[in-house]
Formats: sequence, C-alpha cells, structure tokens
Amino acid sequence: MAKIGIDLGTTNTVVFVPKKGIVINEPSVVAISVLDNKIIAVGNMAKEMIGRTPDSIIVSKPLVDGAIADYRITEAMIKHFIKKSGGFLSFVKPEVLISVPAGITSTEKRAVIEAALNAGAKSVYLVKEPVLAAIGAKIPINSPAGNMILNIGGGTTELAVISLGGIVSWSSVRIGGNKLDQAIVGYIKKKHGLAIGERTAELIKINIGSAIKESQEDRINIKGRDLATGYPKTVEITSNEITEAISEHLTEIVQIIKSVLEVTPPELCSDIMDRGIMISGGGAMLKNISTLITRVTGVPARVADDPLFCVARGTGIVLSNLDSYKRNVMAKR
Repeated sequence: MAKIGIDLGTTNTVVFVPKKGIVINEPSVVAISVLDNKIIAVGNMAKEMIGRTPDSIIVSKPLVDGAIADYRITEAMIKHFIKKSGGFLSFVKPEVLISVPAGITSTEKRAVIEAALNAGAKSVYLVKEPVLAAIGAKIPINSPAGNMILNIGGGTTELAVISLGGIVSWSSVRIGGNKLDQAIVGYIKKKHGLAIGERTAELIKINIGSAIKESQEDRINIKGRDLATGYPKTVEITSNEITEAISEHLTEIVQIIKSVLEVTPPELCSDIMDRGIMISGGGAMLKNISTLITRVTGVPARVADDPLFCVARGTGIVLSNLDSYKRNVMAKR
C-alpha cells in the first residue's frame, strides 16, 4: 500500500515516504502564468523566481500562517509533490498523512482534506503538528508524563504540552521564520538606508543570526539598493544588529511558553521542569535559541536532532503505526 507523509509548511513542504525517508524538501511556492492561469513551476524552481518575475508571471505562496490561503494552488502543489515523490504506479492512489496547525478550524481541515483528495490521495489523515514534531523528536508521547514541544515554523510557532498521547494545553502565534526575515528587512532599511529582499534577509539570518547578543560578533557583507542614491551598495552587518532586529518577535515567542505553563496542571509542570522544552522546526536552527528560552523562562530547553525534519519524520512514524496513534489521527476519508 502506497503511503506518503506530508509536512505542509508555510515556507517549506517536506515529503516522507516510509522505507525511503525524506524524498522532497522544497519551498511551498508556486509560479503561475497570468495569461492562461497555468502553473509553470513549483518548489525550488518557483522560489528562484521570487522578486525576479516579469508582469506575466505571479509567484504565489498558497499557505499563509500554516493555513490554506489559495485552495486551487495548494491542490496543484500537493499534486506535484505526490507525483514527484514518485515510484507509485499511476493507478495506485496513496494514503496521505498531512500535518496541520494545532488551532486548525473545521473549515480549514476540510480544505486540506479536499485538496489532498483532489490531488489524487486515496484517503487522507490529518495529525496536529506539535504531536508529529514530538513523535519525530523521539519524545515518548504516550507516557503519562508532561512533555513540552515548541515548533518554530516559517509562518507560525506552536507550543504544546503533550501527555498520554494527547495535547493537554497549547498556544500558537503567527510568528515564525518569515516574520523574522521581514524584521531584518525593516531594520536594515531603517538603520542603513539599504533596501534588501527577503531572500537576502533569510541568508543573513542563517549565516549570522543569533537569539542573544554575543561579545564575539559575526559579520557579513550584504548587497542592496541604497535608498538615498538608488544605486547598488554593500554594507557590513553584525550579528548583534540582527539580534536587535528580531528580539521583539523572539520575545513574543517566549511569551507563549509562560502563557501555556500558566494553564498547565502543576503535575505536568514539574515534569516539564525535569524534562525541559524540546525545540523543533526551522526556527530551532537559529543560533542560541535554547539559551534565550532557558534564560527567560528558567526551564531547560534543547534543540531536537535535525529539527527541520521532526514533523516529517513524525508523519513517517505515524503512518507505519497507524493503530497505535489512532487517537491523534483525524478525518479519514
């Protein structure tokens, strides 16, 4: 039986096939030709076009803050990824398991199921993202102990306390890697009078970004357009400047930890103090993020192995053991 797990993210879509592992990790981006409304490129090829297209091509990100904003394009994207993850005979429809935000509404749930069914799935299972991230991070979620997982994605950050296989308390903010990139764009514009694109901002964040200020600063030269003259210009940026640019957003992310701990039963809180907070998602790769969280909350935090792929790995584990994770699986068709 063909099975596929899809981590449908705002920024990246990761596809996991049991026995093969991760077969696709591409941006959730689609390029469309305006004239005939045709899809010209999906994933990496479409991302290359961002900020470089003529009027006849629109580059669209069909997912906003983890939810489907453009139904038709999402469907085409899922179809593309199912086809590309390949090896399936054209007449064998795969069972598809998709990650969804913890705060998903029933309308959004229906949209994901419909999109996947129309894209060629035989049946669709949905599992909440924090649960998948915890499973992928090797947290024993079925034990009667409290585990806290913080999943920092591109569009949203979700935090959940999981015990006995289910979510006890959770919270989410619509802040993720994309908002951090935008903050860097805004900061460099204001401080250096330089216009840069979000792709450049993302590169700066990956190369020198840090969640806390350091005495040994990293530096990077970046090119952009000088807002005063209109000509290209190169400017040197330090890692502490980036920390300053993103600190407000990081504070909001850390704030949800406090709000979730406040509504978590005391028994589970003491478990969390012992076990710490597990951080997953692309945002977990930001330097010193665990140090910042521990410093502010007093709760030990650590980054999961290979944090970017925790959710995708979780889909694979659930697909292979559907019966034992039944309580977490929603909406089979």
